[in-house]
Amino acid sequence: MHELGILMGAINTVENFARKNGVTKIQTLVLQIGELSSMIPKYIEECYPAAVEGTLLQETELKIEILPGNAICQNCNNVFNLIENKDICPNCGKQDWEILCGKEFMIKEIVGC
Repeated sequence: MHELGILMGAINTVENFARKNGVTKIQTLVLQIGELSSMIPKYIEECYPAAVEGTLLQETELKIEILPGNAICQNCNNVFNLIENKDICPNCGKQDWEILCGKEFMIKEIVGC
């Protein structure tokens, strides 16, 4: 489960940001995870309590936003969701596409005081 290691890195980043900016309490952490990333949101949610134990984020609420896995068809320039369309352009039926978004794993927002 590589999610734990990546989550620990994100927690470390948030703690460093908080220290540098005088933030003493973090209420909410919002992560964005792309549909096409190697991260599984369910696993992030499950390991989050153990990952934040004893850290500044211990009492923090975790919110996860899923970003769509969109591509553009190289044949007809149609933008479509790869997962919903099983990797086939719904406009022309081709599988010649380039990924636009959906591989992200980002810290979107830190709500603190």
